[in-house]
Amino acid sequence: MRIGELARRTGVSERSLRYYEQQGILTAERTEGGQRRYPDSAVDRVIRIQELFAAGVSSAKIKQLLPCLRDADGGPSEKADGQLVRDLRAERDRIDRMVADLLRSREVLDGVIRAAAE
Repeated sequence: MRIGELARRTGVSERSLRYYEQQGILTAERTEGGQRRYPDSAVDRVIRIQELFAAGVSSAKIKQLLPCLRDADGGPSEKADGQLVRDLRAERDRIDRMVADLLRSREVLDGVIRAAAE
Protein backbone atom coordinates (compact mmCIF):
# COMPACT_ATOMS: atom_id res chain seq x y z
CA MET A 1 0.00 0.00 0.00
CA ARG A 2 1.12 3.58 -0.51
CA ILE A 3 1.95 5.97 2.28
CA GLY A 4 -1.38 7.80 2.00
CA GLU A 5 -3.36 4.61 2.48
CA LEU A 6 -1.22 3.59 5.46
CA ALA A 7 -1.79 7.02 6.95
CA ARG A 8 -5.56 6.71 6.48
CA ARG A 9 -5.71 3.17 7.88
CA THR A 10 -3.70 4.04 10.98
CA GLY A 11 -4.68 7.65 11.61
CA VAL A 12 -0.99 8.62 11.56
CA SER A 13 0.24 11.47 9.38
CA GLU A 14 2.40 10.81 6.35
CA ARG A 15 5.04 13.00 7.95
CA SER A 16 5.12 10.72 11.01
CA LEU A 17 5.40 7.66 8.81
CA ARG A 18 8.40 9.20 7.06
CA TYR A 19 9.90 9.98 10.46
CA TYR A 20 9.40 6.36 11.53
CA GLU A 21 11.25 5.27 8.42
CA GLN A 22 14.10 7.71 9.12
CA GLN A 23 14.36 6.31 12.64
CA GLY A 24 14.54 2.76 11.32
CA ILE A 25 11.34 1.62 13.02
CA LEU A 26 9.28 1.25 9.84
CA THR A 27 10.46 0.05 6.47
CA ALA A 28 9.07 0.46 2.99
CA GLU A 29 10.05 -0.91 -0.35
CA ARG A 30 10.41 1.56 -3.19
CA THR A 31 8.86 1.31 -6.62
CA GLU A 32 10.92 2.07 -9.72
CA GLY A 33 9.46 5.56 -9.51
CA GLY A 34 10.68 5.92 -5.92
CA GLN A 35 7.28 5.69 -4.24
CA ARG A 36 7.04 3.97 -0.87
CA ARG A 37 5.14 0.68 -0.77
CA TYR A 38 4.23 -0.86 2.58
CA PRO A 39 3.08 -4.42 3.26
CA ASP A 40 -0.29 -4.98 4.95
CA SER A 41 1.58 -5.84 8.15
CA ALA A 42 2.71 -2.20 8.35
CA VAL A 43 -0.71 -1.29 9.77
CA ASP A 44 -0.11 -3.42 12.87
CA ARG A 45 3.48 -2.17 13.09
CA VAL A 46 2.41 1.49 13.05
CA ILE A 47 -0.27 0.88 15.66
CA ARG A 48 2.32 -0.82 17.88
CA ILE A 49 4.72 2.12 17.36
CA GLN A 50 1.96 4.55 18.35
CA GLU A 51 1.20 2.57 21.49
CA LEU A 52 4.85 2.60 22.50
CA PHE A 53 5.20 6.33 21.84
CA ALA A 54 2.05 6.93 23.89
CA ALA A 55 3.71 5.05 26.77
CA GLY A 56 6.65 7.43 26.53
CA VAL A 57 9.08 4.99 24.95
CA SER A 58 11.73 6.69 22.82
CA SER A 59 12.24 5.88 19.16
CA ALA A 60 15.66 4.39 20.01
CA LYS A 61 14.06 1.96 22.47
CA ILE A 62 11.26 1.22 20.02
CA LYS A 63 13.85 0.36 17.38
CA GLN A 64 15.46 -2.04 19.84
CA LEU A 65 12.14 -3.53 20.91
CA LEU A 66 10.27 -4.02 17.63
CA PRO A 67 12.34 -6.96 16.34
CA CYS A 68 11.32 -8.80 19.50
CA LEU A 69 7.58 -8.39 18.90
CA ARG A 70 5.24 -10.04 16.46
CA ASP A 71 3.32 -7.44 14.48
CA ALA A 72 -0.05 -9.14 14.34
CA ASP A 73 -0.62 -9.58 18.07
CA GLY A 74 2.26 -7.70 19.70
CA GLY A 75 3.37 -10.84 21.49
CA PRO A 76 7.03 -11.59 22.06
CA SER A 77 9.17 -13.32 19.48
CA GLU A 78 12.22 -15.44 20.20
CA LYS A 79 14.67 -12.58 19.58
CA ALA A 80 14.70 -10.96 23.04
CA ASP A 81 17.97 -11.11 24.94
CA GLY A 82 19.00 -10.40 28.53
CA GLN A 83 20.06 -6.81 27.88
CA LEU A 84 16.76 -6.03 26.19
CA VAL A 85 14.89 -7.50 29.14
CA ARG A 86 16.86 -5.28 31.53
CA ASP A 87 16.25 -2.23 29.36
CA LEU A 88 12.54 -2.98 29.13
CA ARG A 89 12.27 -3.45 32.88
CA ALA A 90 13.87 -0.03 33.29
CA GLU A 91 11.30 1.41 30.83
CA ARG A 92 8.48 -0.27 32.75
CA ASP A 93 9.82 1.18 36.02
CA ARG A 94 9.96 4.63 34.42
CA ILE A 95 6.36 4.27 33.26
CA ASP A 96 5.32 3.10 36.74
CA ARG A 97 6.88 6.27 38.20
CA MET A 98 5.00 8.38 35.66
CA VAL A 99 1.73 6.65 36.55
CA ALA A 100 2.34 7.28 40.26
CA ASP A 101 3.10 10.94 39.56
CA LEU A 102 -0.08 11.27 37.52
CA LEU A 103 -2.15 9.65 40.25
CA ARG A 104 -0.73 12.08 42.83
CA SER A 105 -1.52 14.98 40.52
CA ARG A 106 -5.05 13.72 40.08
CA GLU A 107 -5.49 13.48 43.85
CA VAL A 108 -4.36 17.09 44.25
CA LEU A 109 -6.70 18.18 41.47
CA ASP A 110 -9.59 16.25 43.08
CA GLY A 111 -8.90 18.09 46.34
CA VAL A 112 -8.98 21.44 44.60
CA ILE A 113 -12.21 20.53 42.81
CA ARG A 114 -13.84 19.44 46.11
CA ALA A 115 -12.74 22.63 47.84
CA ALA A 116 -13.96 24.81 44.98
CA ALA A 117 -17.30 23.00 44.79
CA GLU A 118 -18.11 23.64 48.47
